[in-house]
Parts: sequence; C-alpha cells; structure tokens
Amino acid sequence: MKKFILSLAFLVTVVSFGQQKRDLKFNKDTNLIEVTYYHDNGEVSQTGFYTTDGKLQGEWLSFNEEGKKTVSGNYDNGKKVGKWFYYTGETVKEVDYNANEIASLKETNVKNDKGL
Repeated sequence: MKKFILSLAFLVTVVSFGQQKRDLKFNKDTNLIEVTYYHDNGEVSQTGFYTTDGKLQGEWLSFNEEGKKTVSGNYDNGKKVGKWFYYTGETVKEVDYNANEIASLKETNVKNDKGL
C-alpha cells in the first residue's frame, strides 16, 4: 500500500508539471523561487517553492480544475517530509513522510470526522 501511494504521488507530480502555464517570482528574503502552475481553464493547479538549484522546498499545494485542494505537503531540499494530505472525495489520506519515505498512512472519512 505504501508503494502504491508513493507511486500515485509521484505520478501526480510528474503529470502536473508537464506543459502547464506558470508564473515564477524570486523572493530575495527567502532566496526561493515561488511558482504557480495553472490548469488549461485558468484555475491554479499547484503552488510552491524551488531552491535556486531547482529542488522543491517548503509547502506545496495542488488543486483540481474546480479550484478544490487535492494535496498539501512540505518538501525539504527536494524530499517529502512531515504530514501530507491527499483529499479525495469524502476521504482524506494522511501520509507521514520521513526523508522522502512513507513512515505511516492514515485514512479518514471527512463526513464522520468533524475535526478536519
């Protein structure tokens, strides 16, 4: 199951970066490149940051074509770290990453959990 989730996350990331319109802005205070990718319909697809040597860094968010959040998580020097959340319909998958490897996986039904 862990390999499946990791493969799915990788596939979403690779497909999402292909041939999309994007905006780039360099932040002098953080020394990071802020990027926003867009779907063909103009809705934001992803937002996040790159280091100046091209590694993913900090918080990344992904959205579907209707503008609803589908993924949120953090990178540290190009590696997934901490808790990532995958929003799919009525469920939220919480994946805890440690140095780019899945440490734990939890699934919650949003309708039954008022805390999310």
